[in-house]
Amino acid sequence: MAIRAGAVAFGTGVAALLTVPLVVTVTADAASDMALSPGRGVMASAGSGAAAAVDGDLGTAWTTPAVLGSQWLRIDLGAPLRVVRARLTWDKAYASAYRVQISADAASWTDLAVAGDGDGGTDDLKQLGGAGRYVRVLALRGGGSGFALREFQVYGPGPAVPARAESGINPAAPLTDVKPKEIAQQLVSSAENSSLNWRGQYGYLEDIGDGRGYTGGLVGFTSGTSDMLALVEEYTRRKPDNLLARYLPALRAVDGSDSHAGLDPGYPGAWKKAGTDPVFQKTQEDERDRMYFGPAVTMARADGLRALGQFAYYDAAVMHGMSGLRGIREAATAKAKTPKQGGDEITWLNAFLDARVRAMKTEEAHSDTTRVETAQRLFLKSSNLDLNTPLTWKVYGDRFSVK
Repeated sequence: MAIRAGAVAFGTGVAALLTVPLVVTVTADAASDMALSPGRGVMASAGSGAAAAVDGDLGTAWTTPAVLGSQWLRIDLGAPLRVVRARLTWDKAYASAYRVQISADAASWTDLAVAGDGDGGTDDLKQLGGAGRYVRVLALRGGGSGFALREFQVYGPGPAVPARAESGINPAAPLTDVKPKEIAQQLVSSAENSSLNWRGQYGYLEDIGDGRGYTGGLVGFTSGTSDMLALVEEYTRRKPDNLLARYLPALRAVDGSDSHAGLDPGYPGAWKKAGTDPVFQKTQEDERDRMYFGPAVTMARADGLRALGQFAYYDAAVMHGMSGLRGIREAATAKAKTPKQGGDEITWLNAFLDARVRAMKTEEAHSDTTRVETAQRLFLKSSNLDLNTPLTWKVYGDRFSVK
């Protein structure tokens, strides 16, 4: 996606543009980026669900009618603040051209970033430079069916924090930050694929005999539980002539079962070949984040959990789905309180992992609980609630380390 910075818009009209360089000042002691937008006031030019764009829930969205012309969504930060990053997660009705802008008075706007060939999914715009009270996304062009934005989060430098060892993770950092997220994917891959190389799993596909049909890709999308179908549908939306599109009727027919009807013998080979396609790779990452990573981390942060707890929720969502995660969490509430409810974080996580283990033991294919007992529980016993590296753990007898 082509993105540039440096255009200044005066007023709200798209035509009134003057291109000038932005002057960016970076303070030497700036802390890690902090989310500035959650819970802030939101206003939109049209549509419904404006507040859903900043609620941290990827299951909700701001949507606009299928009308011609630009639309905007504006966040009131409450005070002039510096913005250095913006993260937009689009639904299927995405803006292929848009601007992220900042303003002191919600009248005159400065461009932080300009996108001209967006392809949907998640756009993480970094190294932005600007300060103001109001930030907005101005959607200029889409597919003609309106716009739908699941999340619009902006970030800026927070109070300085004590320096940590380079290998460590700031305890205030969410699992969505770059290094914690990378570690989370490696931990999941060690259990799902017996490898830390999660990027090598795009083309993985097999039937593991768990009653869910084919399992494939980064987090084990399955043909029997709708997520593989959703993935291939989204891939086909982005690239209609892909190798897997011909199997969509069969995927719809076998959804909810362990059947391979209409998929064999060609589907595994087509999936493997599709795994080398950058479009399919990006679609897998976006759908992983939309269906599992984003909602699980949001739930964990709402419960007051740090990186380990956020990962524990995410890993449970990967195996049991979001409904399964909610069931495990509900079972844990009978034994302990979340930190948000005033409970002790270690006590809560032990109760959560106990409930997770019980859920795993109800399924023969997942009855080996080492991904919990010799990994997550191991980190918990050492009180490593921030997932600080180095980390060493075992899954299914294999030993893994991250420095």
